[in-house]
Amino acid sequence: MRWLLPPGIEDLLPPQAQALEGARRRLLDLFAAWGYRLVMPPLVEYADALLTGTGADLAQQTFQVTDPLSGRLLAIRADITPQVARIDARDSDPAPARLCYLGSVLTAQEAAPGACRNPMQVGAELYGHGGPESDVEVLRLMLATLRAAGHDSVHVDLGHVGIFRGLSRAAGLDTDAEHTLFELLQRKARADIADFVSGLGLAAAMRDWFVHLPQCFGPIDRLPALRAMLPGVPEPVTAALEELETISHALLRFEPQLPLFVDLAELRGYHYHTGIVFAAYGAGYGQAMAWGGRYDGVGGVFGRARPATGFSADLKRLLGAPAPQALPVLAPWSSDPTLTALVEGLRADGRTVVYELPGSDTGPVGARIVPCDGGWALQDAG
Repeated sequence: MRWLLPPGIEDLLPPQAQALEGARRRLLDLFAAWGYRLVMPPLVEYADALLTGTGADLAQQTFQVTDPLSGRLLAIRADITPQVARIDARDSDPAPARLCYLGSVLTAQEAAPGACRNPMQVGAELYGHGGPESDVEVLRLMLATLRAAGHDSVHVDLGHVGIFRGLSRAAGLDTDAEHTLFELLQRKARADIADFVSGLGLAAAMRDWFVHLPQCFGPIDRLPALRAMLPGVPEPVTAALEELETISHALLRFEPQLPLFVDLAELRGYHYHTGIVFAAYGAGYGQAMAWGGRYDGVGGVFGRARPATGFSADLKRLLGAPAPQALPVLAPWSSDPTLTALVEGLRADGRTVVYELPGSDTGPVGARIVPCDGGWALQDAG
């Protein structure tokens, strides 16, 4: 039974591995064309660095071991985003930084039953600009990434963590009450929310905010009607709603055919996001295909707090079934220089050529190189 792998850990066999490698190259070329520079953080870091700031939410998902050399606690990354924040914090250039990454991560638990625990995380981050333009750029790059991975029909959900955060502060909720409401909103349990807020001693208008919030979702053109469901909200919430409207309108100018939805109760990454949050969905995917948002100040724990926005995805989940691979060309085992030149020429043109090993089964082939008039010719296998 030594061939068994741990739950949620998987091999990639030749068809899947080749498809992933092809997608990796396309995406890195795409990111470079948009001005995003590749970084390659290590798989392992000191735990107190990797689980600081944004990474603190990942503690339950992170494997930790003791380093026999230093005696310090090491962590195997479950997310690359905190590492990119550390890299940006080491740079003193005040200009916006566009960084991208693609690498393996390891999670201690399954994100969903049967989910892979060693995903291939791909993403891009934009540091040093706090305006809606950078959020729109990251959203557009996320859509371009999905299309490059073969997904043309997706829809995007937008939210803003400042809405619930602003309502909670205006209502004077303590940490426990905010946490309870957070959990109820995640489940959109409107009846339970009504029961809970009725015992908090809030004004009627404030109770209504929380009760109505789970209903505040729909196509982006319903945003004015959704805003009307939250009358009298404080200025920080109004600012968050206006920012959401600005970003959605700007994105649709670039992507007028994009199905765009809004969810004012979206709380993905609530404990580290500071503004807009978003996720992309597609047919056949029960969970988000890609996700992200704004997390200003994420590098502060490393000594450099800057505005930041970005997205990430699991490249393995994006690929689906690999396309059928062309059958190879079979060459006879020979050191003839003319044959060698023909084989090298075919390989240079992108064809796969394998030599026939004496005494072994060749397997299926698409063509053969055969002797012809004192030289060599390519002949269909059929």
